Amino acid sequence: MTGPLTIRPATALDWDAIHPIFEQVVSEGETYAYPMSLSSDAARELWMEQPPGLTVVAELDGAIVGTAKMGPNRPAHGDHIGTASFMVDATARGAGVGRHLGEYVIDWHRRQGFEGIQFNAVVASNAAAVHLWTSLGFTIIGTVPNAFRSPRFGRVGLHVMFLPL
Repeated sequence: MTGPLTIRPATALDWDAIHPIFEQVVSEGETYAYPMSLSSDAARELWMEQPPGLTVVAELDGAIVGTAKMGPNRPAHGDHIGTASFMVDATARGAGVGRHLGEYVIDWHRRQGFEGIQFNAVVASNAAAVHLWTSLGFTIIGTVPNAFRSPRFGRVGLHVMFLPL
């Protein structure tokens, strides 16, 4: 990273910069089970959280290089446990953007009074993500075998990961 990384709430005006990252990550087919043929409007509906959730962007040198969305994992009786999803532009991977977003998300959940964060589907072959989340205190509490079809690795497991707050 050449300048300071800033994380801030996303606005509707940010979608034009978020969407190429969303398309890039989804088209790789290695981390999300989203359809690859989503329209921009459908992708925006999936990614741009409404309260009580939040979507943020990570900016570096004036460019959006990553994004995360967060909020309750389930409604009503499950809304005390949060969840989140993350995407980092390929050109910024390995530069600490994901770690900064992860730290922001953990802090946001704490400030909002959540009792824990559950990731429902971390692709087991996504070694960078598994390493990042475990380094931030998440544990793998279960793995659904062969639940994800990776173009690169074939059928791989999906980890459920949890961080108590």
